[in-house]
Amino acid sequence: MLSYEGWILLTGALVGMTCGIVGVYLILRRMAMMSDAISHTVLLGIVLAYLVTNSLEGVHMLIGATIAGLVTTFLVQWFHSKGVQHDASIGVVFTALFAIGVILIATSVGNVHLDVKHALMGEIAFIPWHTMSVLGFDVPVATLMLLGVFALVFLLVLAFYKEWKIIAFDPALAASLGLPVLLLHYVFMTLVSVTTVASFDAVGAIMVVAMLITPAAAAYLWTERLSVMLVLSALFGVVAAISGYYVAVWLDSSISGTMAVMTGVVFLVSFLVSPSHGLLSKWLRPVTKETETIVEAHSD
Repeated sequence: MLSYEGWILLTGALVGMTCGIVGVYLILRRMAMMSDAISHTVLLGIVLAYLVTNSLEGVHMLIGATIAGLVTTFLVQWFHSKGVQHDASIGVVFTALFAIGVILIATSVGNVHLDVKHALMGEIAFIPWHTMSVLGFDVPVATLMLLGVFALVFLLVLAFYKEWKIIAFDPALAASLGLPVLLLHYVFMTLVSVTTVASFDAVGAIMVVAMLITPAAAAYLWTERLSVMLVLSALFGVVAAISGYYVAVWLDSSISGTMAVMTGVVFLVSFLVSPSHGLLSKWLRPVTKETETIVEAHSD
């Protein structure tokens, strides 16, 4: 089986691919901050699940965190439907639910290894030590969970590719075509919640937000085709995860934090050199056109 380093790289790559694919739809629907909200409010679900079961292990943690993510989505949508601006709805729900989670950690959880720092940063270096036996091999639980979530994301994107594409670009057209826009919205937000929860314990909230948004934003600079954007975003997520690990080892720094930083590096490179939207491309394009005009004039 894989080495200690290999499990960390595989886990980071799975986070990058899964979040990268989901993040494309968040970017296209201008819902980037929903990822920030859900990645923080799942903390409340984790704490409540612990208070009910008195255990940090088991599927109840996943269920509690997923429910918290869905409650966040529902409340944001409900406030927005009542006339509150969408960004304001996100801000109100996000801060309130996250604050409740922090208060419960400080007052009710006690000496259990569950703290705000761990929730924000995570620790992917501990992943290889928490394993379960699969076909006679010891496989990290977080890696196994992320593998399942990646398969779920891949299958749902294939199943609802056309529907989510129409909703992302023109919700009014989707409604006029008879598509169940609200139902598909909640299916997608459930996917966001599950993806966030699966990534949360391994890498923390900060890297989840970075992986959900930054690779997708970088991919958006390279292409206008949705299928290509999905592939590029997943690829950028993997590149950021793998390069972030080796940079973290070199600097003796936080692995998750460095992976998040590398997503920013990927975006910066894309912002500078992408062929259609890159800063350098925009600078060079007028010079190229001017040169072509001069050549054409001389040829005449």
